[in-house]
Amino acid sequence: MEDDERITDALEEDLTDQHYAIDVAHDGEEGLNLADSVTYDLILLDIMLPKIDGIALCRRLRSQGCSTPILMLTAKDTITDKVVGLDAGADDYLVKPFDLEELSARIRALLRRGVSTAPPVLEWGKLRLDPSTCEVFYQDRLLSLSPKEYSLLEFFLRHGRRVFSRAQILEHLWPFERLPEEATVKAHIRSLRQKLEAGGAPSDLIETVYGLGYRLKQ
Repeated sequence: MEDDERITDALEEDLTDQHYAIDVAHDGEEGLNLADSVTYDLILLDIMLPKIDGIALCRRLRSQGCSTPILMLTAKDTITDKVVGLDAGADDYLVKPFDLEELSARIRALLRRGVSTAPPVLEWGKLRLDPSTCEVFYQDRLLSLSPKEYSLLEFFLRHGRRVFSRAQILEHLWPFERLPEEATVKAHIRSLRQKLEAGGAPSDLIETVYGLGYRLKQ
């Protein structure tokens, strides 16, 4: 949750390139609504937010039982401000301007907390996706996928034979405030199929269920 659009755009681009799915809120009220409706793995929270400031929002989330890791972002660099943020329930604190590599490292550290084992490798026949390394293999061939193609393939692998419409895919994989046209899903599916086929997979590994949507082929 960040109210500076320049910082927001840079963060969103960098984190999307790292295969994270991102939702953006530009004020505390919008952030609270998102946090109430979606279970997130991590929340980046700016202290200086309109409507509900970051400290108040953090306290409210914790009072509601939200245990999601929270990383505070702020321009204030004093011990008192850090103590207030951490006492409000934040798990970590980063002062702006910050280095994107450091932010990424802190995010990874927070996501690792309480995780004793690596996430399981997802497999479908000869296809293998490793969430811990964000690598995809067909047999022993490494496939080069875009961040959105990777997210799309991971989404299908996590849901087996379930059929998803284009609207459902948009809802799961794109930010609420920037949903593209359904034709975008079709284009990504086509591109993903081509890359899978180039890697040795059947051309219909992701099959079309006419009138309903897409699923992995048995």
